[in-house]
Amino acid sequence: MPRPRQPLLNRRRIVDAARAIIDAEGLTALSTRRLAAELGVQGPSLYNHFATKGDILDAVADSVTATVDTSAFGALDWSAALRHWAHSYRRALAAHPHIVPYLAQGPGRRPAALAMADAVYGGLVRAGWPPARATHIGAALRYFVTGSALGSFARGFSDDPDLYLDHPHLRQAHRLAGHQHSVDEGAFVLGLDALLHGLAAEYDRIVGPALQTTDG
Repeated sequence: MPRPRQPLLNRRRIVDAARAIIDAEGLTALSTRRLAAELGVQGPSLYNHFATKGDILDAVADSVTATVDTSAFGALDWSAALRHWAHSYRRALAAHPHIVPYLAQGPGRRPAALAMADAVYGGLVRAGWPPARATHIGAALRYFVTGSALGSFARGFSDDPDLYLDHPHLRQAHRLAGHQHSVDEGAFVLGLDALLHGLAAEYDRIVGPALQTTDG
């Protein structure tokens, strides 16, 4: 028999196509009709692989989370592991900013998201953090990273210098958008450093400096 003109439909093709639509145009651009058209199939074909549009969104979100590197937990001390994870997490979200609001809702039943949460929590508990504190730390870092990926501080300012004439402390604010990467990256590094320094002091207080080694 002749080969089909389109590759056989599967979950991977559906997720890749849905993610491409979201990356290009945002969450509101995704519909099952639009997705089916992009794939060259009829809408009902999608439901052989996903029961609902929400399931497709979950799979797209999880495909982004799956790119986050959690391998430092168990290989580095807890602070270095958190730093490595936070940078990897931010890179993953920055590559797909339109899915961030959906990801921010929590892991739900998504396998990669649950695996990431398990790696972070497990690494912190193995390092000596009390379970409740490990939960707080994972949540705090997630809030910080997700917030940093929701938008650009620098890009939020207009490049019109006249806009700031009545704001004497913002006379150079029109230059911020032109330095977006350095401003936003610098803010992220500064905030992460502050969080980790504060956590190190908390660790010494409630666990003790003698356990500040590796997770293994």
